[in-house]
Amino acid sequence: MNYTRFGRTALNVSQLCLGTMSMGSSAWKAWVLNEAESVPLLRRALELGITFFDMADWYSTGRNEEVVARNLLRMTARERLVLATKVYYPMSDDPSDRGLSRQHILRSIDRSLARMGTDYVDLYIIHAFDADTPVEETMLALHDTVRAGKVRYLGASTMYTWQFAKMNHAAAMNGWTPFVNMQCQYNLLYREEEREMFPYCRDQGIAVTSFSPLARGFLAREADSARTSHDVYQQYYGDDIDREIARRVREVAARLKVSAAHVAIAWLAGNRLANIPIVGAAKTTHIEVAVAALALKLDAADIAWLEAPYRPRDEINDQNELRRPRALHPSG
Repeated sequence: MNYTRFGRTALNVSQLCLGTMSMGSSAWKAWVLNEAESVPLLRRALELGITFFDMADWYSTGRNEEVVARNLLRMTARERLVLATKVYYPMSDDPSDRGLSRQHILRSIDRSLARMGTDYVDLYIIHAFDADTPVEETMLALHDTVRAGKVRYLGASTMYTWQFAKMNHAAAMNGWTPFVNMQCQYNLLYREEEREMFPYCRDQGIAVTSFSPLARGFLAREADSARTSHDVYQQYYGDDIDREIARRVREVAARLKVSAAHVAIAWLAGNRLANIPIVGAAKTTHIEVAVAALALKLDAADIAWLEAPYRPRDEINDQNELRRPRALHPSG
């Protein structure tokens, strides 16, 4: 495992991040692993050199943070870990127990730290954009979590570039802590962030982390797995162009004598945009494949061939805007 500097920060992270939405409590979602099933995956990730772990308070309604962080802290020293968690989604029926208001952020970070069993989180990520809260209120509250020593760095996820830039602008104008990370969906079937988000992040020195490298399992022929069969994002994939790209992934994989998952992750990990892939796992072999994919170097001809069929499509945004994909041009 190689390690890399996280944007312009002093933080060093493994070149692969383990996404842990699948760990916590099966009472939340049937496909989620309970604690006893999660521990072997966390142990194997550490054995393979992964130090970067992505959580969220919303996952398993808090149980995710307990299962992941507390078990990792039993296995290795806190200073060897980069722990990320998120805030935004509802944690109860209380209308104030959601979003990015000052009240919710300050209460949420304290609850997350208590569940995790640590006094600080390395990366605190807002899970989406909150159109109902002034960005100044959100950014000041986040700044106060950093100033209190509860958070080292701030990140954001799944929003439009103008929203992300607006929030960072508010921080810059007031001397508050800016975002140093954008976490977004990115894979061979969904590349819309290449238009505006990635150039903005590159210009600002912001680290990019990318989830769903397998397009919700579509690129690895796992679209009907226990995890993905209930995934609302599945409606986003599956047209003729998606099937052709997936076929090309399988063809390259067969020639290189690796799995389709190897190729899809290798494309993401090795691309010119220098993303850090966030990979989920339901078993240890999923982690092993992802780590092995980091060493797979696709040549320029293969990369061009895999990318060629792509066409512009609607942006995926977590603000109740899940729609069927469509080409922006009739000829697409």
